[in-house]
Amino acid sequence: MKPNDATEAVPDVEPGDQPRLRPRGSNQVGMRQFNERVVLQALRVHGSLAKADIARLTGLTAQTIGLITARLDEDQLLRREAPVRGRVGQPSVPLGLHPDGAFAIGIKIGRRSADWLLVDFTGQVRERLVLDYAFPDIPVLLPAIKTNLNRLLKKLGPLSDRVVGVGVAAPFQLGGWHRMLGLTAEQSQAWNQIDLGAEVQKLTDLPVSFAKDTSAACVAELLQGRGRDIRSFLYLFMDTFVGGGLVLDSHLHRGIHGNAGAVASLPLRVAQGGEPTPQLISEASLWDLEQRFRQHGLDPMAAYDARALQAPWLPYSHDWIARAAPALAQCVVSGTAFLDVEAVVMDGAIAPDLLRALCERTRTALASYSWEGLHRPRLELGSIGSDARALGGALLPLHACFAPDHDVILKV
Repeated sequence: MKPNDATEAVPDVEPGDQPRLRPRGSNQVGMRQFNERVVLQALRVHGSLAKADIARLTGLTAQTIGLITARLDEDQLLRREAPVRGRVGQPSVPLGLHPDGAFAIGIKIGRRSADWLLVDFTGQVRERLVLDYAFPDIPVLLPAIKTNLNRLLKKLGPLSDRVVGVGVAAPFQLGGWHRMLGLTAEQSQAWNQIDLGAEVQKLTDLPVSFAKDTSAACVAELLQGRGRDIRSFLYLFMDTFVGGGLVLDSHLHRGIHGNAGAVASLPLRVAQGGEPTPQLISEASLWDLEQRFRQHGLDPMAAYDARALQAPWLPYSHDWIARAAPALAQCVVSGTAFLDVEAVVMDGAIAPDLLRALCERTRTALASYSWEGLHRPRLELGSIGSDARALGGALLPLHACFAPDHDVILKV
């Protein structure tokens, strides 16, 4: 049974069957269920806690916490940790999220590869599948999506009943900037016309949600990364094409068209006459680094791994950083003028050392700007990395089913 209705009835369980989840859909508003979600969120944020600590953090009475934890334990969403001894009275028994309590699958469709992640109830990645390509071909990719979904479900065995949904993360315009990628107009049009979320829904009975890839990455950072400490931030994700997201007051801000944080299209100078104005995408994308490697007879895919800072790729990576960092600094200043955020968080599908070098060079470039009239934000490294988009996709259904605040990611 999928958690997509508003009832609280427990489904019938045949003897010997794996207990199924009580339905917990994103449209539920009952106070009993809301309090359950508050307890689960407290455990997700703070880790294992004794019942007294849960009551203190949530403001609920000890009796209410006892009833809620009993129900969640019955649903196998909680597990008891080792007793804490050495205090006066009976030893306390911390409660934590049961990793096998629920699962979700996140799918990232990118311009260079596709990833499938099986994520457990604690947000940890259990299984990972990867498909590399020069550019995704729809007739090849859709069957691969179905095959890999089934592979992950099969690995779970009887626990597959506890998968609550699939989250798909992909660029809104996967066929955009096709001339830069060397694609035909037909290839570009095919991707720009497809409803990828709807196509994936045809391949599975599980509920499917869709988000822009960098928005999904931003969700991962918000829920499991720096977003725990930073309330408002502009998010930059370095990939084949640079992208972004926006968090305001601990909520993902999607914008009218779901495209907030579309930094790739940021102009880098004032338009003059009919001459095309360069955009951030042309200066600060890994696509540009790929071209530098290719021009010198080197493997362009080194842009995505540790080879980028090794010989013979290293000098070309330094040249790319020298060009990308000032463009990213302009993006940060422009974003700050409009958004007044606390920080800018930079992550990407990029080797950690290369990301750190780019971040440091961007900080240096920021010092060249006048900050008069502005509050300069901190520039921070993200904490998720290349898994961010697929992980964010998997967190969409988990958050919809078990978190108290739907608006963090679901309000469109």
